[in-house]
Amino acid sequence: MTRATSSEGRDVTLIRNVRPWGGETTDIHIEDGRITRLEPSGQGSGGAAASDFQVALDGAVDGGGLLAIPGLVNVHAHVDKTWWGRSWVSYEGDPSTPGRIKYEREHRDALGIPSVEYTTASLREFVRHGTTVLRTHVDVDLGIGLRGIDVVREALDHLGGAIQAQIVAFPQDGVLRRPGVVGLLEQAAKAGAEYVGGLDPATIDRDPVGQLDAIFGVAERHGVGVDVHLHDGGELGAFQIELIIDRTVRAGLQGKVTVAHGFAVGQLPAARQQELVEAMGEAGITMSTVAPVEPPPLPIAALKEAGVVMGLGTDGVRDLWTPYGTGDLLAVATTMARLSRRRDDGGLEAVALMATSGAAPLVGREIHDLQVGARADVVLLDAENIPDAVTRAPARALVVSGGRVVARQGEVLV
Repeated sequence: MTRATSSEGRDVTLIRNVRPWGGETTDIHIEDGRITRLEPSGQGSGGAAASDFQVALDGAVDGGGLLAIPGLVNVHAHVDKTWWGRSWVSYEGDPSTPGRIKYEREHRDALGIPSVEYTTASLREFVRHGTTVLRTHVDVDLGIGLRGIDVVREALDHLGGAIQAQIVAFPQDGVLRRPGVVGLLEQAAKAGAEYVGGLDPATIDRDPVGQLDAIFGVAERHGVGVDVHLHDGGELGAFQIELIIDRTVRAGLQGKVTVAHGFAVGQLPAARQQELVEAMGEAGITMSTVAPVEPPPLPIAALKEAGVVMGLGTDGVRDLWTPYGTGDLLAVATTMARLSRRRDDGGLEAVALMATSGAAPLVGREIHDLQVGARADVVLLDAENIPDAVTRAPARALVVSGGRVVARQGEVLV
């Protein structure tokens, strides 16, 4: 096995003395970037001070008895929009969705957005906090063309595989109201984008059937998925979800369509909500949420019961939409748990799954866990158990991506 230089992190063959999901101390064996064996370590619980997390010449690292979880899975990001790493940009403009779109279009060029430098800096923060795989929306519009996708791919290359990513060609400025955008989505799909996006078909394009027909048409022609931002609430939002369900089934895209945000689901009366989530589950619709503070929380238990796979995302991080965000998905999980009033261990563990292995289908992985055959994405943190980790979001002591140490004690090694 070829080893990376120390400045780029080191390949790992054994992570010794860790507690997967808070269980017994275990040794995790790794070969060619995948987990090949787990066995009891027999070294006791140890502690954070028991290890400096340096990789030995034989590829072994002592985990010091820390809690081990799979790499965090960020299923809703906008890494092309960020200004992370530059001087402070004051937050201004109309806070509505149309207002933010307009403000961003007016100011992004002057700030040099999208930027390989800023996007790389943001992705490094994701790595530092334990994210090893993500789905990111990248703006595709008449002003920028496909340049944002090129920027994101170059930034990902700078990290050398520390984060694996799927790209959504995202028409932030609308689909039908901007002639030529559908053609750009076609080009993006041909060029390898895994998803085409949509945005509030009723209120942005004022033609929900037309927008959905357009983006699903691109998806059908190129074999890609669909990811629709849907902020519209109440019955208007529910109606659009029903249109998405119908289009998904007719296109045979079950399991490849995501409703992002989906605020309406949390705003419906109980009987109507149950009817809708069951229909979503039957159609294989997935959901992503960024744990927003203002709308009513999504019904996590009902969605899970209906078979709707859910994942968490960071949304924008320090961009022209919001000055907030650190790239820490576990902190988003903490917020999600609080907003959903999760206090019992089972509820807190369910949120942890949304941020890790439970979101695997949203990033094209059959398995993303601490088990044989999975990619060796492992995060160590000093927590007693999963509920403790979710409620505190402690610092990540070690981050391993594909069997390579990419961050240690807060230092990013890529």
